[in-house]
Amino acid sequence: MSRRIRAQKRPVPPDPVYNSRLISMTIRRLMASGKKSLASRILYDALKIIEERTNQDPLEVFETAVRNVTPLVEVKARRVGGATYQVPMEVRSDRGIALALRWIIRFSRQRPGRSMVSKLANELIDAANETGAAIRKREETHRMAEANKAFAHYRY
Repeated sequence: MSRRIRAQKRPVPPDPVYNSRLISMTIRRLMASGKKSLASRILYDALKIIEERTNQDPLEVFETAVRNVTPLVEVKARRVGGATYQVPMEVRSDRGIALALRWIIRFSRQRPGRSMVSKLANELIDAANETGAAIRKREETHRMAEANKAFAHYRY
């Protein structure tokens, strides 16, 4: 990692179907081995399943799920005088969204079931209803930050 210049953020173009940057970011995160068309098909099919099951706008359900999973605080290791402390830090919005998408996709892949489409749809519905593994991960992260609140003065 270069110490000279901080890398510039590249703008994420919105996806063609829903015109949403969040969907586009999810497709990129879901993609494996450069197979973007497969990743987009998985996500769009999952959104169709969400629409059938919930009778709501799938984009709203998706955005609600991401918003529910996004952490507000996290802990980072900070070394002070030979001891390593878990220092609670506030999460920037772009990092929070990235973490939320990462967790949703990771726990979708870990779910039992046959197709990734149904697993992703189920995880998104659960996250929108504030249940599921991704929500537990966010709560666990918040609990760790709360437990280490005493070390907040080591923040950098």
